[in-house]
Amino acid sequence: MPSQPGGGVTAARIADLTDRAAAAHVAARPRTAAALAAAAGAWLGTVPMHWMRDWPQPFPLLVARAKGAVLEDIDGHRIDDFCLGDTGAMFGHSPPPVARALRAQAGRGLTCMLPCEDTLAVGALLSERFGPFRWQIATTATDANRFALRIARAVTGRPKVLVFNGCYHGTVDEAMVRLRDGRTEARPGLVGQVADLGATAVAVEFNDLAAVDAALAAGDVAAVLTEPVMTNSCMVLPDPGFHQGLRDLTRRHGALLMIDETHTISTGLGGYTRVHGLAPDIFVLGKCVAGGLAAAVWGLSPELADRFASYNASRPAGHSGMGTTLSANMLQFAALRATLAEVMTPANYARMEAGAERLQAGLARAIAAHAAPWHVVRVGARVEFICAPGPLRNGSEAEAAHAPALEAAIHARLLNRGCLIAPFHNMMLVSPATTRAQIGRLIAAFSATLAELFA
Repeated sequence: MPSQPGGGVTAARIADLTDRAAAAHVAARPRTAAALAAAAGAWLGTVPMHWMRDWPQPFPLLVARAKGAVLEDIDGHRIDDFCLGDTGAMFGHSPPPVARALRAQAGRGLTCMLPCEDTLAVGALLSERFGPFRWQIATTATDANRFALRIARAVTGRPKVLVFNGCYHGTVDEAMVRLRDGRTEARPGLVGQVADLGATAVAVEFNDLAAVDAALAAGDVAAVLTEPVMTNSCMVLPDPGFHQGLRDLTRRHGALLMIDETHTISTGLGGYTRVHGLAPDIFVLGKCVAGGLAAAVWGLSPELADRFASYNASRPAGHSGMGTTLSANMLQFAALRATLAEVMTPANYARMEAGAERLQAGLARAIAAHAAPWHVVRVGARVEFICAPGPLRNGSEAEAAHAPALEAAIHARLLNRGCLIAPFHNMMLVSPATTRAQIGRLIAAFSATLAELFA
């Protein structure tokens, strides 16, 4: 029998598709190859961020222009962009209101370590969109999660954070763990890791309320940190009642509930939290909240804010271990205000959801037509095909469903056909700028790629 590395496709066919996709990429981009060969050596590993090497092509694109839902590379290829900066540009590249706000603010100053008039407007808009939290600004969602976890530990006096196996919360240490044989351990491959992450984090499976109950019963968990939907590898939806169960258990055991909406903001206006009526103690959002400019927000419920105020008044003077100099700068506030008021709107979300629904249906039709043992999942504007039967219920099932070689071959072949999706998994986003024609081209490219795999 031929080897089946995953997804019902033989290793030989995956290798053949990979080779043809690589050859096509190289042939189509001579200017990019020459430019990288001449100048990329100044960068560690030839790229300014190491994950830029994770794209499955022989070398990355060099982007000349990103506008709406289209990228153009220096070889002149126009590419339908469904990656959208892995959510950072979820509302499209350079939304006009954000671009106008940034141009106007650039002449009035960039950073000064003081609030401005936009600060006041942004606070009101954040509460209007997401709920009556008491807000703070960070530059990345990773920073926002780190800072908020300090608050959780301060007010509870507890050391540990509960996360779900396979979770995504940026590069927060407590999220860099996995569950193996009932133990919480560091994920393999962490660079320079020396601390025992199991001393400050406990991992359980998503959708397992009994495991959450048992972990919280120890009395040492300050907060449960979770995405509403697991998104970073083979998307996993919550079981009915799971989030209400989390809320009930955290309250019963005196732990805080912390919702990270950095990916699930695709759900709808206000994120999964507002759409589904969740009631977290801490709310975190990054990536697209400033229309593509680096910014993140985190907020405390009024009750938790009062608890922290009492703690803060009694702690010794000195460094808090929170905050970075360039966070909450004037440029961020200009972009935040424009995004929240003019881009993150009901009309844009309705357009995104309608397009994502068309994409989901088209991908599902292609999968059925080729009898692939795969499925499609959608959360609002976020769509993912998974190269395994579904639905999946937890991180272990998601890890088992992940087929890296097959997925890389598909991604590379889709780019050959003019469609870009996220390199880390099979995620696609529909923005307000994404057209019906672009969605149709992606469905056609996906179907043609399946025809090659399952011929």
